[in-house]
Amino acid sequence: MQRQDDIQRHLRARTGDVAPYVLIPGDPGRAERIAATFAQATLVARNREYTLFTGVTGAGTPISVCSTGIGGPSASIAVEELTRIGATHFIRVGSAGGRQPAMPIGSVVVVTAAFRGDGTSLDYMPLGYPAAADIDVTLALRQAARTELGSPAYEGVVYTRDAFYRRDDGLNARLTEARVVAAEQECSTVFVVGSLLGVKVGAVLGTDSNIYLDPQPSREEKEALYQQVERQTITIATGAVDLLHAGRRR
Repeated sequence: MQRQDDIQRHLRARTGDVAPYVLIPGDPGRAERIAATFAQATLVARNREYTLFTGVTGAGTPISVCSTGIGGPSASIAVEELTRIGATHFIRVGSAGGRQPAMPIGSVVVVTAAFRGDGTSLDYMPLGYPAAADIDVTLALRQAARTELGSPAYEGVVYTRDAFYRRDDGLNARLTEARVVAAEQECSTVFVVGSLLGVKVGAVLGTDSNIYLDPQPSREEKEALYQQVERQTITIATGAVDLLHAGRRR
């Protein structure tokens, strides 16, 4: 039986190594870019797809960032192990493909829920169980996004899927008609896992593509637009953490 202070098998971290608030990008490189925005940051561990830093925001809020890799299996491990060692609030800071025809690349999306097209969440609960973002985290992200952007971000349901290179045009059309705003690969998993573990999980995404755009921008144009929106999502997520922390202290 694992003790609370044991080092976690995959993250290589233990109780005391992480803050209550953890940003969870998929990309280890994005984790490093996020940590670079902290007022101070210490590398806790680097193992497999998991790169973990802990520090404080510019406002003095304790914060960590841990990459999760691509997809549900590795993301579920991250949330499970981070929760065991003290994390209570999670914000996914990720990329996504736009799924509304008029949605520009480089758009910010505050996620309210996810269509469960992944396989990992099914190992936790059957499909009747919703993949919903935590309301407190979502409202903090909404407020932080308005402050950063000067206008509301896109908000709504996203489509979480496993097979990146498999495209179901019929399903895509139905989801677009249902006003699903974007497609990505982790939200459904982390929302379900977080709900079952009793922790608060939300997500803010930046779009790096849109299958409906015609003509399609060049790869270089897409990458430039995503670099800008990634910076915005990082600022929004960090601002939401400060708002959540301030709310807990009142």
